[in-house]
Amino acid sequence: MKKLLLMTAATLIAFASAAAAQDWNEIRIATEGAYPPFNTLKADGTLEGLDIDIANALCDEMKAKCTIVAQDWDGIIPGLMAKKYDAIIASMSITEERKTQIDFTNKYYTTPLAVVVPKDSTLAGVSADDLKGKTIGAQASTTQGNYATDIYGKAGVDVKLYPTQEEAAADIQNGRIDALISDKFVVVDWLNNAGKDCCKMLADVPGTATEAGIGIRKGDDALREKFNKAIDAVVANGTYKKIVAKYFPFDIY
Repeated sequence: MKKLLLMTAATLIAFASAAAAQDWNEIRIATEGAYPPFNTLKADGTLEGLDIDIANALCDEMKAKCTIVAQDWDGIIPGLMAKKYDAIIASMSITEERKTQIDFTNKYYTTPLAVVVPKDSTLAGVSADDLKGKTIGAQASTTQGNYATDIYGKAGVDVKLYPTQEEAAADIQNGRIDALISDKFVVVDWLNNAGKDCCKMLADVPGTATEAGIGIRKGDDALREKFNKAIDAVVANGTYKKIVAKYFPFDIY
């Protein structure tokens, strides 16, 4: 009888835990922490950036208690699938390849890729023919890294991939590469700050606009829809516009 009562109690606890999980009142979110101005890990260990502000605004809208953690980019999808956290808010582009592993919410911003070069560069365009004989850098395992490899690399351009955006930016700043391809909004911010003395925007890369969404495990449909409703709400009530205005003088939605 005692054993039966213990089993019944354990079963009730399990059901209660499952019900609480379905409510998504507590959500653990991963970001990279090395992709300013969207997500940056500060010296004191705290995170800041547009992704962080968006995450906090969405959690407020959902009335959920959220914890945001830093995770290296290469391990960010495996970490989600291993249930280390429940969502990824890290400027992750929605691609067909990624959708084979995880689901995505609706977009929370749209961006093209762009190419940055040193101020004294004689490069006149961003096509593979323009870049032949040059070295272009990009962050690995990103849409820009994939574009650089698939389009420029296959056309004979020397492609150098980096673990983080910050390392790629450091190499063009120090003259180790001839060009850098990245999310346009990231390099706009960089050119306005650390890169303003060394480099200039060459041009957007035609046909590369992608949407950034929140990564969710397959099967967590209730969480995905909860985020979607929150995204719609913060866009409609003006919260989204106020957040973006802290970082960019133009619309990114």
